[in-house]
Amino acid sequence: MAVRETTGRVTRRRVRTRANLLDAAFAVFAAKGFGRVSIEEVCEAAGYSRGAFYSNFDSLDELFFALYQQRADLIAEQVAQALALDGPELDVPASVDRVSEVLLLDVDWLLVKTDFLVHAARDPAVAQTLLEHRERLRRAIEERLARATGPAALPAALGDIDGAARAVVAAYDGVTTQLLLDKDVERARVWLGQLLTALLTDGGASE
Repeated sequence: MAVRETTGRVTRRRVRTRANLLDAAFAVFAAKGFGRVSIEEVCEAAGYSRGAFYSNFDSLDELFFALYQQRADLIAEQVAQALALDGPELDVPASVDRVSEVLLLDVDWLLVKTDFLVHAARDPAVAQTLLEHRERLRRAIEERLARATGPAALPAALGDIDGAARAVVAAYDGVTTQLLLDKDVERARVWLGQLLTALLTDGGASE
């Protein structure tokens, strides 16, 4: 029993250390840029040694992917909840409103993500891993859009569910790029809603 309790304390401490390193890295990356941050700076911001860092991560790339996974999971969950099925058919306009209202739009995160996208573009191995993470979000959206049948069917111009999901991700990317420049979160939510409505409902025209 004593061994299990000790192990439990160690595990909880390790989880807390990992979480603190992620929080510190996020703040440092947002302030200085991913490519300008060292492991030492992350450790200093978190109040840990290099040993604590390497007991949780092999590299800054791995640490970033852990951060990305957190945000990807959050966004996928937000999309899943916003596109939750209330009946036999998905109400696309109502779901778009919910997505636009709750979806993560955080300027600091967008700064970090954009820095890392540039880094990944120059490293094929990193790019492939990042693509795999993005694919998880696309699949979550695709799964929900597949429910849009009958009166709420997706526009034929999108081709298929895969094309629709990719269009949604592209719309999110485009709106967040603008958000990086003007920092207007409320306007970004309005634009996102308008763009998704146009994409998924033949321009959002009323009957």
